[in-house]
Amino acid sequence: MNDPITMLRLYDHIDLRVPSLRDAATFYEALLPALGFPRKVEVEGWLQYQSENETCGAFFGVTESTHHVANENRIAFQAASNAEVDRLADVAKRSGTRLVEGPMMYETGYYAVFFGDPCGNRFEVCHRW
Repeated sequence: MNDPITMLRLYDHIDLRVPSLRDAATFYEALLPALGFPRKVEVEGWLQYQSENETCGAFFGVTESTHHVANENRIAFQAASNAEVDRLADVAKRSGTRLVEGPMMYETGYYAVFFGDPCGNRFEVCHRW
């Protein structure tokens, strides 16, 4: 088993399904670079963006699964400040999402926004201190 202290990152990649890649593309092409995945990687059948600062960086891939149905799972990203949460909420809103809730202070030390992609997959961007 790996020692958690020596692990380089907490995850390798996110592999998400949508029922229509065409319907979701504008949303993810705006949001993923803003979340820290600026490098678009061409992979057939995928919309994939990778982090910039690593040899084999973390990546976020989206592919089509025509029978996919969004569920109650949520992917949450950490922001460095409340202002960064606000900025990312604006990016999400401009890319066609419906902001579900926030951005707002939910409790002391926890500021967040909750939203969904055009296919119903759920996301959160939060700042904790």
